Amino acid sequence: MLNATFYQGRLTKDIELRETGNGQYVTSFTLAVENSFKKADGTKDTNFINCVAWRKTAEALANYVKKGDGVIVTGQTQVRNYENKEGNRVYVTECVVKEFDFPLQNKRTNESSSEKSYKTNDPFEKNGSPVDIDDDSLPF
Repeated sequence: MLNATFYQGRLTKDIELRETGNGQYVTSFTLAVENSFKKADGTKDTNFINCVAWRKTAEALANYVKKGDGVIVTGQTQVRNYENKEGNRVYVTECVVKEFDFPLQNKRTNESSSEKSYKTNDPFEKNGSPVDIDDDSLPF
């Protein structure tokens, strides 16, 4: 069986790192992800994906990603449920993040690239911006 998710979007708010009773880091956050199709009026819908990250992944996200930053997360879908104070069963569907990357341009335009504490490994980007590539220089 395969349970894998992959989302590219922007953080809706700053990440708040918490520590569990047994000392594990955890964070929950929401990722705004646009649908790839357009509605009849030409606009795109946005989905708000609940995500959770644990341990070192949670710590790294809290250190490197801020509200409005673009991020790709990979992980797996988790569905859990609990009984709320009113006695109703509540179901939660979320992405349990295993890895993340920073491919999108940062919305904080007043921040210079030297102030960023992370770098992309994408050879087609420089300082978070796409690089123009000459088709004649490609090996294929």
